[in-house]
Amino acid sequence: MTTETNYDTVFGKMVVERGLCTDEELRRSLKELQTRRKIKPAILKDLMVELDFITASQAERLKTSLKESKAAVKKIPGYKIIGKLGAGAMAVVYKAKQLSLNRMVAIKVLPKRFSENPEYVERFYKEGQAAGSLNHPNIVQAIDVGEAGGYHYFVMEYVEGKTISDDLVAGQIFSEAEALEIIIQVANALAHAHACSLIHRDVKPKNIMISNNGTVKLADMGLARATTDIEAAQSEAGKAYGTPYYIAPEQIRGKIDIDGRADIYGLGATLYHMLTGRVPFMAEDSADVMRKHLREKLVPPDHINTSLSAGVSEVVEIMMAKRREDRYHNVEELLTDLEALSNGRLPVQAHRRFDVSMLEQLEEGDAVEAKEKVYEEETIANYRMAILILTTVAAVFLLVIVLLLLLK
Repeated sequence: MTTETNYDTVFGKMVVERGLCTDEELRRSLKELQTRRKIKPAILKDLMVELDFITASQAERLKTSLKESKAAVKKIPGYKIIGKLGAGAMAVVYKAKQLSLNRMVAIKVLPKRFSENPEYVERFYKEGQAAGSLNHPNIVQAIDVGEAGGYHYFVMEYVEGKTISDDLVAGQIFSEAEALEIIIQVANALAHAHACSLIHRDVKPKNIMISNNGTVKLADMGLARATTDIEAAQSEAGKAYGTPYYIAPEQIRGKIDIDGRADIYGLGATLYHMLTGRVPFMAEDSADVMRKHLREKLVPPDHINTSLSAGVSEVVEIMMAKRREDRYHNVEELLTDLEALSNGRLPVQAHRRFDVSMLEQLEEGDAVEAKEKVYEEETIANYRMAILILTTVAAVFLLVIVLLLLLK
């Protein structure tokens, strides 16, 4: 990859992560960039400004941010910078060589403007500590976290490969078999994290990496929270932490008692995107997307991609149930169905969930029917009583008339 292409890749990721453009707008920009480069040199930053996807001032701020982070990385002792790897909403990631062990690593750097905010700094260190408490082949390993020259950095395992998001942005739709193979590895990573009392809270395609040898790695523990950290939970009450396209309803509502079922929802939304090529709920802004997560019925993935099996569609629907009580109870239960599907068998747990759901609906229907029946019987009884009263009144009235005629 040339320096120019690498810069464009990082810049594009940064623009999307910061919400300045959509994945589709980035895809269109990259396609146009390839066309123009056949004629003359061009860079993504200028092209996106020309296409009105971002403003000139936004482009310059991002360029400045990249320069700052590069300068910061050079101040970290013991590492030699090789090049940029990517960028997120809050940090830029570089590829570097750890000189003492002669190995490649990735270094995430918190920009200067975030370093001045104690809340961002605390969250940055919590990410490193959370990652450091985990040890699993499907989770990006933490190596070190610290501060140098006024910049905060987080050193982690370097993964040679790509993210699921890279393929989705390029327009790829995963086959059922491919998607299951990836999601099973992520589910195993989540099972380990949950066993260590950590909830990821931001499972999405951009945080799932695939190495060149096919190993899947769950990355970015920036929003991870210990289920035992009551103080942190209470401080976040009522706030929606997560990525709108993949966020669980209880996260949107800012619930304190978030558990592993929130990660199951995010993983389900990711699987949905991989199988259909589109996010579960789409809208013009983040608020509307989140409202749909709360209220709008999910279109089953096999209604969009008709090549999918009914079984995988059932599993996704259970993973993305609005009420967490209707989802898989834990990742281990989910893995039972994912592995069954991968081996060509039916998802037993999902069938049970559907059976319970149908039974509850039937019970609710029976209750409604019973209420309607009681109402109907009461209405008929009241009607009969009214007829009886009217008949009695009429009879008395006729009797009075007859008596008056006889008295005359």
